[in-house]
Amino acid sequence: MLTVQNINQYYGGSHILRDVSLTATPGKVTVLLGRNGVGKTTLLKSLMGLVPIKSGSIQFDGKAIDKATPYDRARAGIGFVPQGREIFGRLTVEENLRMGLAYKSGSTPVPPHLYELFPVLKQMLKRRGGDLSGGQQQQLAIARALAPGPRLLILDEPTEGIQPSIIKDIGRVIRMLADKGEMAILLCEQYYDFAQELADEYLVMERGEVIARGPGSEMEAKGIRNLVAI
Repeated sequence: MLTVQNINQYYGGSHILRDVSLTATPGKVTVLLGRNGVGKTTLLKSLMGLVPIKSGSIQFDGKAIDKATPYDRARAGIGFVPQGREIFGRLTVEENLRMGLAYKSGSTPVPPHLYELFPVLKQMLKRRGGDLSGGQQQQLAIARALAPGPRLLILDEPTEGIQPSIIKDIGRVIRMLADKGEMAILLCEQYYDFAQELADEYLVMERGEVIARGPGSEMEAKGIRNLVAI
């Protein structure tokens, strides 16, 4: 679904991403791990076209998207849940969900299965996004990204600042989406136990480079926890 080969990215004179390669496959959760400041968020923003890459290639569904706009990448089937959620605080829950459908027909309904994934959202449709708790906002951000039916879902630190009960709910949804076999999921995560539980494949970044990768089942045996411990 997603193939990234040897991408490099710079901020000013700083070399932020160094020949990073990865793949994300339908039916699998690929987990991206690393300490703060190693380039994980920059990598995800590069995949979405929010920051340009200097060299390398990004292919989605067999087509090059290196030069595509974020809007075009969303239309192609990539959903993005940014770090910090970035919901629209003054819009209602329903309006936030409809923003995920912005490039479709104005009459396109919010998919009802989103309320099955996140029942709390149905109860709060008319509430402003800014009035929701942090965990509820995170569920709203994920539902918004899922609204247009992406084939690749990219999540940046979805457990950050979230209460344990909602972390479990989010993990359940991620696993359920992957197990359907139609969606590839790329999960950037600091919470090691959450990442290990979900990972079908893992990558570890350090100083802009991928320093380790492999099946999720091998993370504990390979000592990956120690590589990402703060």
